[in-house]
Amino acid sequence: MRFAKPAVLGIVCFLLGAVVTRYYDSHWRRPQPTETAKAPEGAQRAEIDFQNEPLWAYGFDRPPLPGEKALPQNPPSRNLRPNEDPVEQTRPMHLPGSNAAYSRVDVRDGQNVIDWFPDEHPPMPKVVAHGPAALGKNTRGCGSCHLPTGKGRPENAPVAGLPVPYIMRQIQDFRSGRRHSADPRKPNTNTMIELAKSLTDEELKAAAEYFGSMKWWPWVRVVETNLVPKTRIAGNLFLPLEQEKTEPIGMRIIEMPQNEEQAETYRNPHSGFVAYVPVGSIKKGKDLVTTGGARIVGNEFIRGKSTPCITCHGEDLMGQGDSPPIAGRSPSYLVRQIWDIQQGTRNSEPAQLMKLAIANLTSEDLVAIAAYVSSRVPRKTTEQSPIPLVTSR
Repeated sequence: MRFAKPAVLGIVCFLLGAVVTRYYDSHWRRPQPTETAKAPEGAQRAEIDFQNEPLWAYGFDRPPLPGEKALPQNPPSRNLRPNEDPVEQTRPMHLPGSNAAYSRVDVRDGQNVIDWFPDEHPPMPKVVAHGPAALGKNTRGCGSCHLPTGKGRPENAPVAGLPVPYIMRQIQDFRSGRRHSADPRKPNTNTMIELAKSLTDEELKAAAEYFGSMKWWPWVRVVETNLVPKTRIAGNLFLPLEQEKTEPIGMRIIEMPQNEEQAETYRNPHSGFVAYVPVGSIKKGKDLVTTGGARIVGNEFIRGKSTPCITCHGEDLMGQGDSPPIAGRSPSYLVRQIWDIQQGTRNSEPAQLMKLAIANLTSEDLVAIAAYVSSRVPRKTTEQSPIPLVTSR
């Protein structure tokens, strides 16, 4: 049976090719809408299966109540917080290996993005450092959430190393209403939509080319476990209440900073994240990612429940054609995007092919797929990373 897996993949790829061709003939050869077109009705009235929502991926611990939705996020501010010591908020902070000095007020100032290690990436364009000019005092720089390195955090997107056309298309989808969150409580998605609508074409191009030029380096450490630390949720991010692992992980992925102070207080781009995943999930995920769960039993081909991820995203999961790289990226983000596509809130033309491929996947399948994909070290970055990740567990 040494040739069984290649045979399975070959058959699945042939079947997918037929589906892609048929879909392309019936949809993509029609005149395409402009980026300012209204979103399809389905994107506005999608029926969300909240009972099966992977809540952990969105940074929640309960389903939304009827009519519950996110409040607008406050714009960045340099105002002192009344519940914190003013001296501590304005005291210059330092990181090993950095010549920069920033206070907590500086770190929170999303309109002037801090940059601990400016020599590790190209100069930030104005829009990345300061945000869309059209928003004035309500703006925020791209790097305030996605970081100057583009690595992002579990509650937002890892944009470094994505193809420039792909980044630009996502912004266009945010503008047109074809992309929003399946969970209406997630506030930063609405902020992203506002920012996308305010970008000029020049700002969009500058940001896309900046983040697209960066190499992707491992940023998330994946650990299989039965138990995780008890956590609290702050800003849709899981933070540990204790170091000891006492809480059953269940069918979740719990992604948290490897060092809370470095990630939260300093926003240190050298301090990554750890993703705790259920025991056995990586092996199951590998099967779904590489074969879609298909089997050859005797002389009979048994179809799997999905298209193998490697069919479109590449054998190394580093993307090909219109499909983005996914290896080694945040599992929380990956599952949010799969779920959003399943629920119809990512509803662009390219998302329709993805919707066909993932239609039969369960929440348990999503955990397994994300565990495996996030554990993969991109082949194109197997050499030593220039960024020494800080670890504490």
